[in-house]
Amino acid sequence: MAVVAITGATGFVGRDIVREVLARGHGVRLLARDPARLPFTADGLTVVPGTLADAAAIARLVGGADAVIHLVGIIAETGDATFKAVHVEGARTVARAARTAGVRRLVHMSAVGARHDPDATAYHRSKAVGEDEVRQAGIPHVILRPAVIVGRGSVPIALLARLHGLLPAIPVFGAADFPMQPVWIGDVATAFAMAAEGTGADGAYELGGPDRITYEEFVRAIGRAVGHPRPLVRVPLGLARFAASAFDVLPPSIAPITSQQLQMLVEGSATPDNAIERVFGIRPLGFEAALERSLRGDGGRGT
Repeated sequence: MAVVAITGATGFVGRDIVREVLARGHGVRLLARDPARLPFTADGLTVVPGTLADAAAIARLVGGADAVIHLVGIIAETGDATFKAVHVEGARTVARAARTAGVRRLVHMSAVGARHDPDATAYHRSKAVGEDEVRQAGIPHVILRPAVIVGRGSVPIALLARLHGLLPAIPVFGAADFPMQPVWIGDVATAFAMAAEGTGADGAYELGGPDRITYEEFVRAIGRAVGHPRPLVRVPLGLARFAASAFDVLPPSIAPITSQQLQMLVEGSATPDNAIERVFGIRPLGFEAALERSLRGDGGRGT
């Protein structure tokens, strides 16, 4: 039995990864800001109190671990939780601590679209720099870049599901033909667990589902799944960009969409080099089946 240390274990994806790693017979050591508020307990699970900014807590987390899975990430900056602090400095702290502790393998979560391109969003640029920190640590590593993840707790899916129940029509931007390749959270969890075990070569891999769809198809499928399909209202892309730039001055918690979030949506999140089956041998669940499981509340490993 291996010991796998996990950051971000209580987040959207982290909870399913914890379950998958435990189900495969490994011990899990996770980092938690407030251990008393953990949403789950299980045999084989131990908790290290602390945060990503606490180097001593990170050292305790990874000390003696066979593998580390680093998942912590944010989609919008709030206060001290900036992209640089979380995606770059956090990755550096974890990677260096793993090297010092002699960890055999580091598995790092990035995202489809991560790149250094100056025209990329700050989110994607920070993800690319975080990947660099992992590579420069000089230990065996796997970087996984999932596309949009479908699962219980997905914020965009939950929001669109509510809108289909509340609104007479759903606004979409421009032609809404932005490419997507949604991937089931259970398949993502399996890939991360396998990577921690040493399955597949070291390096960076993108993970997507079997279905390449448009944003319009994504929105319509959610409406059908919740039993309230609504017509779509097309907002001209130029008008959407103008409105999003105005929303940039609002706190992220109340801004409907920011200009950077709109850019990421328009760029799409499909992958031309899907490794989920080629590298990990996982036959990914189709989008509509994954959506049905997500909305009825099945866990990532449900059947």
